[in-house]
Amino acid sequence: MCMDKSPWEQAAEFHGHTCPGLAIGFKAAEAAIRELGYTRDIDEEMVAIVENDSCSIDAIQSVLGCTAGKGNLIFRNNGKQVFTVGRRSDGKAVRIALKYEAMSGSKKDEPREGKMKRILESDPGELFDIREAKLDLPEKAVIFKTVQCSCCGEGVMESRARLSDGRPVCSDCFTEYTRGW
Repeated sequence: MCMDKSPWEQAAEFHGHTCPGLAIGFKAAEAAIRELGYTRDIDEEMVAIVENDSCSIDAIQSVLGCTAGKGNLIFRNNGKQVFTVGRRSDGKAVRIALKYEAMSGSKKDEPREGKMKRILESDPGELFDIREAKLDLPEKAVIFKTVQCSCCGEGVMESRARLSDGRPVCSDCFTEYTRGW
């Protein structure tokens, strides 16, 4: 991503388009930064637990730098626009929950661009209930050894492999094997 773009432009570029969902995640990320005194994550210091699988998650990844690949973006898909963000150094965390009224008050015929603009121009306190959270933050990501599945030959993380007749088997092959290949 080009660093001379604004954080919003970077999030939109990462996501592929602009939309109200991306704007919600962007404002949630802004709230997390304001509450925790952080900018973008560098080395898994910040952890984000997200409770949905919407467009908002791309803004969390882009703005906060929390990603599934680094192990500091955790999905708990409860279907809620809720984001808990914490830092490992001192365990401080905040829960950022979209207020029901923030979106239910929008007009049914409000155009998508208007809704997005309204979200982006709102103070995070108008959009979200923000409170301190108690959170047991997970350890930093661990890199496990890869073993070869004795059935399909593909590599599988050793901690995810199962043993069948004393040989490593990936979960897909193990499921097929137990169904009676």
